[in-house]
Amino acid sequence: MDLKLKDKIFIVTGGAKGIGAAIVRQLAEEGAIPVIVGRSVEEGADLEKEIHNNGGEALAIPIELGTPESCQFVIEQTLHKYNKIDGLVNNAGANDSVGLEKGNPEAYLASLHKNLHHYYYLAHYALPSLKQTKGAILNISSKTALTARAIPRHILLQKAHNFLSPASGP
Repeated sequence: MDLKLKDKIFIVTGGAKGIGAAIVRQLAEEGAIPVIVGRSVEEGADLEKEIHNNGGEALAIPIELGTPESCQFVIEQTLHKYNKIDGLVNNAGANDSVGLEKGNPEAYLASLHKNLHHYYYLAHYALPSLKQTKGAILNISSKTALTARAIPRHILLQKAHNFLSPASGP
């Protein structure tokens, strides 16, 4: 299938394993250049090597996306190497089961910080390049957004994801 992604640069968070790795592999198969962002140095490097061995190009950036500075670093490294960003796939997150019954205000705020803030930070720092390339942002949510035990927190997260999804600009 030709999705016309050849040489397009996509940042994929949570890209070293699971759904993120599947997205990375598919992008590489389509000729895109995935930037693999994840916590694991080894898993990211292995996937980058796999793509190179199959004739593709990729860049692994092992990092914890907990601060605006770490997210800015990802964008800066991508732009330094490739001079553009065509897409941002926000996929990183963890189901920590924090809700009304299993949690407290501090755990709730920590969960928001761990699962949502980096979506905004990355989009914010990538936006100038995305506007220039007429790129896109894809925010991924898991099935836990639809389960009864996760509703209080994940409805908020899903609404925030939906709010952040459209790439704004002229």
